Amino acid sequence: MVSGFWPYLTQKPAPINLTLPIAALLTLLSLGALAQTPALPRRAAGLTPAPLQTRQLATDPPAADTARVFSLQDLAELVFANHPLVKQAALLSADAQAQVLAARGGFDPKLGSGFDRKIFGGTDYYNRWANELKVPLWPGGIDLKAGYDRMVGTYVNPEYRTPLDGLAGVGLSVPLGQGLLIDARRSTLRQARIMVQAAEADQVKQINEVWLQAVKDYWNWYYASQQAQLVQEGVALADTRFRATSRRALLGDQAPIDSVEASITVQDRQLQAQQLVVELQNARLLLSNHLWNKDAQPVELPAYAVPQRPMLVPVDTVQFGQLQRQAAVAHPTLLKLDAKIRQLGVEERYRRELLKPKINVSGTLLSRGDFYRPEVPAYYDFGLNNYKLGVDFAFPLFLRQERGKLQQARLKVQDATLEQQQSRRTIVNQVQAVYNSLQAYERQLTLQAQTIANQRQLLQAELQKFELGESTIFLINARESKLIELRIKQESLRASYEKARAELYYYAGTRTLGAQER
Repeated sequence: MVSGFWPYLTQKPAPINLTLPIAALLTLLSLGALAQTPALPRRAAGLTPAPLQTRQLATDPPAADTARVFSLQDLAELVFANHPLVKQAALLSADAQAQVLAARGGFDPKLGSGFDRKIFGGTDYYNRWANELKVPLWPGGIDLKAGYDRMVGTYVNPEYRTPLDGLAGVGLSVPLGQGLLIDARRSTLRQARIMVQAAEADQVKQINEVWLQAVKDYWNWYYASQQAQLVQEGVALADTRFRATSRRALLGDQAPIDSVEASITVQDRQLQAQQLVVELQNARLLLSNHLWNKDAQPVELPAYAVPQRPMLVPVDTVQFGQLQRQAAVAHPTLLKLDAKIRQLGVEERYRRELLKPKINVSGTLLSRGDFYRPEVPAYYDFGLNNYKLGVDFAFPLFLRQERGKLQQARLKVQDATLEQQQSRRTIVNQVQAVYNSLQAYERQLTLQAQTIANQRQLLQAELQKFELGESTIFLINARESKLIELRIKQESLRASYEKARAELYYYAGTRTLGAQER
């Protein structure tokens, strides 16, 4: 068999005919080139260029018009100035101040007067006129008293009878037992003053909650806006590619089934875009819940407004340490509980004071009502020889009510202390957890950026292969859809990072003010 084929293998090839016409050679070369490179619509007269480029390959989006940007700082200014819940939180401090004012009323001077007279059958039975000015003093629970009494008549008790000009007196009432160190009015005032600090802490907490929700709604709006923009861009690209494919199919340069594939991509992206338009409108409405003008009228976010780009400012270890200390010491929840513990401490001290016996000593220096007249004898004037003295004593034998109230106060102090300990631990751990999430988002954003860069290279290579006739519209759409999906995921991570950063400040007991803080 081998020997049979040998003559053919050893036969010299026929010489090439070099006399072919130059025109025929050029024709063959052109046909070979056409066989390697598919005919594209852009090369035929009257057709638009083939859509082989995509804006998804752009690494940086175009800068938005600054006049249309509704920044986070703009939101902060409106929220803190006009939001009804922020104004409502301010009422907490005003209410606490009102309670202090009411508690101060226990030390207001009191003026009292009473007049009674009886005349019957021409007889003046009695003519009683009693006046007293009582001034409570802070030290020792002392009451300063000044009075003027005029009690005359036929049937007035001699014990209370006064000269015709009346009887004036100036004296003190001093508690020597219960009420010497603290009494009900001092306890009420001290507790009211402490509750002002609790109300201020509660006010800060409520405002922080309002701001956190506003920030979350803002970045949800940002994500919905970016998602709708990216998908809408994909719709435009798919539609352009579908129209170009349809023209090529009409010319016979491409299979008609490719135009069906391109049409399905357009319809799928249009359906997604319509859903995202609704989500964007709802996100804008949710953000508008926080927008009020100075006249307390709700306002809506304009449709042309666009959000700012996330700054993605990292929180370093130094800032994190400061936030941890802030959370462990000055968190509004902890400050409120600390005020509650101090308030209960005052209550406990007052209840402990009630275990003492009541011993009230009162003394009054007396003088005739016309003591200001120089002709009044000296022995009717104020002096050690003219006085009233009284002692009151009372003491419950079993003290069951007082001991029960004291025990309740001590239990409340213990309960609030344990609550504060648990709250401090929870708050510190929440700060740590959110910081861990921030670090994870930073790593994910870095990895996502690398993934997007690789997907862009893959899409670029697919476009180049399509130029050479080695790819299809289906593959280009698939690569492009994947790139859009990755970019949407990137925007989701950016929005989540900013929301987590706001949560970090919230759990630390403060708030970020957007551009001001940056």
